[in-house]
Amino acid sequence: MQVLSNARRLSRVLRPSVLLNSDHRLLSPDIQILVSSNASHQDQYHQWQHRNTFCSCSLCSSGNRLQTPRNMTYSMMTSKASFSSETTSCVEGTPTETVKELSDKILESVNVKRTMSPNSWTWSLIENCKNREDIKILFNVLENLRRFRLSNLRIHDNFNCNLCREVTKACVRVGALDFAKKALWKHNMYGLTPSVGSAHHILLYAKDHKDTKLMADVMKLLKVNGLPLQPGTADIVFRICYDTDDSELISKYAKRFVMAGVKLREPSFEIWMEFAAKIGDTESLWKIEKLRSESMKQHSLGTGFSCTKGFLLERKPGEAAAVIQILNQTLSDAKKPGIMVELQKLVNEWPFEVIKRQKQEDKKALATALKSDIPAMVASLLSEGLKVNVNLDDLAREEVLL
Repeated sequence: MQVLSNARRLSRVLRPSVLLNSDHRLLSPDIQILVSSNASHQDQYHQWQHRNTFCSCSLCSSGNRLQTPRNMTYSMMTSKASFSSETTSCVEGTPTETVKELSDKILESVNVKRTMSPNSWTWSLIENCKNREDIKILFNVLENLRRFRLSNLRIHDNFNCNLCREVTKACVRVGALDFAKKALWKHNMYGLTPSVGSAHHILLYAKDHKDTKLMADVMKLLKVNGLPLQPGTADIVFRICYDTDDSELISKYAKRFVMAGVKLREPSFEIWMEFAAKIGDTESLWKIEKLRSESMKQHSLGTGFSCTKGFLLERKPGEAAAVIQILNQTLSDAKKPGIMVELQKLVNEWPFEVIKRQKQEDKKALATALKSDIPAMVASLLSEGLKVNVNLDDLAREEVLL
C-alpha cells in the first residue's frame, strides 16, 4: 500500500504547471506553445553558386565535348569549399595508385570514348579513397560523370542518395570535411543527392571530436538546403551538446527540433533531462518531462533517475524514492541491475557535479540538503523492501561535497 501511495504522489508531482514566460536555461518558454499548435516551420532555400578552378566549361552545354589530357587531370584539381572547418586530422598525401588508375579509366571512358563507365568503377573509386588527394580526384570524376550524363545521355537527375552517403562517408573517413559538406548542397556540380543520412556521417565525426563548430555548420546546411530533421539527428546533436557541456546550444537546438515537429526518441530525452539534472535546472527538467510524458508512457532508466535527482533538488526524498520504486516495478529484468548502478552514481558522482555548477553563495546550502536528503531517500527505499547497498561515506562529510 505504501508503494501505491508513493506512486500516486509521484504522478501528481511529475506534472507541475508550466510557466511559459518564466526564465530558464535548457528549454525555451515558447516550446509548449509550438507543440500544442503544431506550428510549421518552413525554411527558405538559397541558391548556391560554387566556383571550381578545375572546371572551365558549362555544366549545361549539351553539345560541348571535353577532351582532357589524362596527364593534366590531377594538376588542375583545387576547389573552394563554401563552408570551411578545421581539418587537422585530415589524411594528407599523394593520390594512391588504385585511385589514379580507376580515375583514368573512368575519364577515358566518358571524355574520350564517349561511353558511360561501369558503375562498379565509381563505387570502387569511392571505397579506395585513402587521403585528401584521392577525394579531390573523386570529386573531379563525379563532376565529369555528371556532365556526361547531362550532355550525352540527357539525364538530368542526380545520382541516388546511396552514392552521396558513401561519398560523404569516404570524405569523413580521411578527414576531408570541406568536401563532405559539399555533398549536402541541394545544387551542386557533382550530381550528388544530399540527404540527412549523409549529414549524420559528418555529425558523428563532430561527436567523436566534440566539434560544436562543425555541428553548427552541418545544421546550417540542413536548414539552407531544406533537408528535414530526423529523430536520429537530435540524438547526435544532443550528445555533442552534452559532451561539450554547452547548455545554450542544447536549448537552441532542442527548440529547433520541437519547432520542426520532430518526434524525439528516448535517447534524446535521456540526454536532455540528464543535462538539466546535472546543472540543477529543475524548471527545465519538469518541462522536458512533460514533453516526454506526452509521447512515452513509461520512464527509461535514464529519464527516471533524472526525475529522482529533480525531486532531491526540491528536497523531496520521498518522491525521489517513489520514482526508483516505480522503475523497479516497470523495467524489464534485464535492465533492473542498472538501478543499483545508477543509484550508486547518484550518491558518488552527481552531488559533486551539481554542486560545483551552482553559485558560490548557494553551494553550501545545497550540499547540506543533499547530505541529509539522499540518506533519507535510501532509508525510504529500504523501508519499502528494496535491497539497496550503496556507500554513503562521502556524503557524511560536507567538506568533501564542497
